[in-house]
Amino acid sequence: MAVERAVLILAIDTATPAVTAGVVRDGEVLAERVTVDARAHAERITPNVLAALADAGLAMADLDAVVVGCGPGPFTGLRVGMATAAAYGHALDIPVYGVCSLDAIGGQTTGETLVVTDARRREIYWARYGDGVRIDGPAVNAPGDVDPGAAQAVAGSPEHAALFDLPH
Repeated sequence: MAVERAVLILAIDTATPAVTAGVVRDGEVLAERVTVDARAHAERITPNVLAALADAGLAMADLDAVVVGCGPGPFTGLRVGMATAAAYGHALDIPVYGVCSLDAIGGQTTGETLVVTDARRREIYWARYGDGVRIDGPAVNAPGDVDPGAAQAVAGSPEHAALFDLPH
C-alpha cells in the first residue's frame, strides 16, 4: 500500500504593492515572506521565495507545484509574478496554477464578504464571496460605486476596507 505524501506548494502573489511568497503544505502555511513595495516586485520576489523556503527548512527541489496570483492588479506586478512562477515551474518541471488574487483572500472567508484591493486612480478591485465562494466580480470601480450587497464584512486592503461601513 502506497503512502500518500503531502503536496508542497509555493504560493506567490504580486497583484498588489505586497510582494508575497509562501510555502504551504495541506493548507497549512509553513512560512511566508511579504515585502510591501509597489516598485520592487522584480527585486523582491526571488529573495522572498528563497527566504520563505529557508524559514520552512526546505529547498526548491522539494516543491510539488507553484500557485500564482493572476490579479486583478497592475500589469507590471502581475507580469513579474507570472513570469517568475512560469520560470520556477519550467526549471523544476512542476505544474503552475493561476488563481484570482481576490479568490485567495475571499476563499478564506465565512458569511458574505466583500474583498477589496487598490486599483489606483481612486478605484478598487473587488469581488463578493459567500462562505468562501465568489458570487460577484471581480470588477474595478470607484469605492462609492461598489454595492456591498448583503456583505457582513470587508477584507483585503485595510486602507480600502475602511471606506465601507462594515467590520474588517
